[in-house]
Formats: sequence, structure tokens, C-alpha cells
Amino acid sequence: MTRTRPDEPAPQDPRSAPDTPSSPASALSVPGVVAVEMPADHRLPMVFASPHSGRNYPDDLLAASRLDASGLRRSEDCFVDELFADVPAMGAPLVKALYPRAYLDPNREPYELDPAMFAEPLPAHVNVTSARVAAGLGTIARVVASGAEIYARKLSFAEAEKRVQTLYRPYHGALRRLIDETVARFGYCMLVDCHSMPSGGGDPNRPPPPDMVLGDCFGISCARVMTAVAEERLTAAGYTVTRNAPYAGGFTTRHYGRPEHGVHAMQIEINRRLYMDEAAFTRRPAMESLREDLNRLVEVLAGIRPQDLRLPAGR
Repeated sequence: MTRTRPDEPAPQDPRSAPDTPSSPASALSVPGVVAVEMPADHRLPMVFASPHSGRNYPDDLLAASRLDASGLRRSEDCFVDELFADVPAMGAPLVKALYPRAYLDPNREPYELDPAMFAEPLPAHVNVTSARVAAGLGTIARVVASGAEIYARKLSFAEAEKRVQTLYRPYHGALRRLIDETVARFGYCMLVDCHSMPSGGGDPNRPPPPDMVLGDCFGISCARVMTAVAEERLTAAGYTVTRNAPYAGGFTTRHYGRPEHGVHAMQIEINRRLYMDEAAFTRRPAMESLREDLNRLVEVLAGIRPQDLRLPAGR
């Protein structure tokens, strides 16, 4: 990875950032599709995203699915948007997909599709060979997280195209705008992509997952200090933390993470057993203390000095 070019603006101290106006939430939000919660004062050089916590299940998905609503929710990052709900009051925007991941996954390329799911041949621009497609978890997933098949019939490509244009494009349009505005305001942006992961259900044949997984695409999507500070803070709070295993970062982290251009993207996966009953889809009382710990994480990330995010020569 190359270092920032000399002609690129150096990151600024957030405390001395110019008063650049931000887009109002109403300009970026789309009812039923994407919600953007803007801070009254965008004082942190950060953007938070929750692509998988949407729970507006459309009628056409329920009609086409062999699963009931409970089965479809196995892919949902339940309540992750609530875990980070204090972020706007702290000074950073939060963007949330309102549609479910089982309907369309915005943490994928726009066209990662399984040809076996469709009634007709797919256009040449569709990526049909990615690892995500092979696993049944493309832009339009074939299976939910438990492995159960979603659809009872073949889809048309027109259905996929409509979802991409009406759901995927507005979500990424809002996210791109927020990142660009943050870079313009502060000289850099730290993007945190927020997710949850299943606890494993107590399978004795599998080791239990950690409490948190931090993904930086093996050091490519953000300056290492960002991941290191997050790991140190969460470990000090008593959580078990791993980096990049088993989740190194999805499309959002890889696509937007350009530390040489001042955009540092990190994915966080939170073990659902920490805050919810996975079978009943209900919140546990411990959710509030986890939310407070995540607020402390936001504070320490916001405290990273801009000069510490600059890449060393030769990176």
C-alpha cells in the first residue's frame, strides 16, 4: 500500500475542523429503505453503519419464501442499530439499512448472484463465482445464516435489479456521501461497520466464538492503530477479542477502506449471546451495559490523533 501523496491534504485535528455543513438526514434517508441519523454537531471524524439490522420484511419476500418470519430472522443482526444508537448524540452519523439482509445484503458487491436461483441466464456483469455466492450468501442470499433455503421458487433478474436500484443504491449513496463529507470536514474519516454474529448454540464440536471480532482485512482497510486501540479498549472492558478470524471484513470494509486516502474502515462483530436471546429474538438486560461499553469504545476511537492514522513510508 502506498503512502498518502504529498499533494493530498493532511488529516486535521477534529477540534480545529472547519464548519462544513453536513447533509440533513432527510436528504439521505429513504422511508423503509435507509435511515440516517445525523448529529446536531458533527464533531467526531467518524461514520457508523449498520447494514444488517433492518427488520422491515416486505410482502413479496414472505410470499416467495419457504421460511416463516422467524426463520428469515436468522440472518438478521438483531438490535445492532440499538447498540450504537447513542452515536449521533456523541457527534457522529449513523446509517442504517431498514430492509432485511435476507431480502438484499448491502455488505456485498451490487451484483453477486447465484445463477441457480434465477429463472433465466444472468447478464455478463454479474459476479457468479465469488466465495459469498458459493456459500449461498450473495447480494440476494440463497440461504439464511442457519443454512436453510430461503426461496420456494426461482427469481427473475428483474426482481434482483429492482432490489439493487431501490435498496442497495440508496444505502451506499448515503454512506458514500457521509464518508466524503467527513473527509471534507476533518481531512479523514474512521468508518465503523457494525455487525453481530451467532453464538454457536453451544455446539460441543465447535469452539465458542469470541465476544468480539475486529476486521480490518488483515491490516489493509485501516491504519493498524485503529484496530489496536479498539482491541485494547474492549479487552480492558473484559471481552474476548480476535482480529480477522473468523470475520476479516466484508464488502463495506474492503470497498471504502482506503487509508492512503484518509478513509479508515473497521468491521466489528458482536457475539449475540452478550445481549439477546437468540431463539426468542428478545433483548437481554445486559444489552444496556454492552451499549455503554460500546460508547466508551467510540470515545477512545475518536481520541486517536490524526497523525497516528498516517501510514508509514512504504505502506
